[in-house]
Amino acid sequence: MIRVMVCGAYGKMGKEVLRAVHNDPNLSVVGAVDINSDFADVGDIIGAGKTGVTVGNDLITVINETKPQVMVDFTNPQSVLNNIKIAIKNGVCPVVGTTGLTDENVDEIRELCTFSKVNAIISPNFAIGAILMMKLAQEAAKYLPHVEIIEMHHDQKLDAPSGTALRTAELIAGVRGTMQQGHLDEKEKLTGARGGDIAGIRLHSVRLPGYVAHQEVIFGGLGQTLTIRHDSISRECFMPGVVLACKKVLTVDGLIFGLEHIMG
Repeated sequence: MIRVMVCGAYGKMGKEVLRAVHNDPNLSVVGAVDINSDFADVGDIIGAGKTGVTVGNDLITVINETKPQVMVDFTNPQSVLNNIKIAIKNGVCPVVGTTGLTDENVDEIRELCTFSKVNAIISPNFAIGAILMMKLAQEAAKYLPHVEIIEMHHDQKLDAPSGTALRTAELIAGVRGTMQQGHLDEKEKLTGARGGDIAGIRLHSVRLPGYVAHQEVIFGGLGQTLTIRHDSISRECFMPGVVLACKKVLTVDGLIFGLEHIMG
C-alpha cells in the first residue's frame, strides 16, 4: 500500500484526488493539507465516512506526522515550488499537476531530485486524452507546420497560457523548429490580439465560467485545416493519470516531466 498525502485538499482538484486515492486498493490517504484547513476529516470532504485522517494547515507538520511516500500537489503557482522543495527534502516523492512552474523551476527541481535521490513526476495535464492530443499534434506538425493553439479554461485559473498549451507548443516546435507564421507586415491593432508566441506558434487563452479545461490545436495547409481538440468535461478525467503517477513515481529515476513518459 502506497502512502499518499494531498496538498490543496479543499480545492476542486484536491477533493477529486482524495476521492481517487481513497478508492484505489493500492493507495492510502494518510495525510492532507490546505492553508484554509478547519481540520475536517478527509472522509467528510469526499463523502466516505470518517477516516481518522484530518486536513492539516502546515505541510511540514503533516509530513512529519503521517510519513507519506508520495505528495500530490494541485495548489497554485505561488505555492507549488515551495511545496515540492519541502517534500523532496523530506524524502517524499511529489506528483504535481499545478501549472505555472518556469523552465528554471523545473531545472532546480531536477537537480534537487538528483541530489536528494528522490523521484518526482510533474505533468501539465493528467488526462489521458490530453496526452494523446499532444502526441497527435506533434505528429501532424511534421506535415502541416502552420499551427495555432487555443486553450479554454474556467475563469478561476491563475496562469495563462496553460501548461498544456505550453507543452503542446514545445512538442510541436521540437518537430518543425521555429518559423515565421502569418504575413511579415502583420500589425496588431490591439496589443495581444494575436496571442503569445513560442517559436512562431501563436497561443490564445480564454477564461470563462462554464469551462473546465479544453484545447484546440489548429493546423492550416493549402486548401485545408486540421483541428485536434480535447475537452475535459469534469475533473474526474484527470484521476486515472494521477493514480498511475502515484504508483509509478516510486520507481522512476529522478524527475519525469510529462505523463506520456510513464504511460508505456
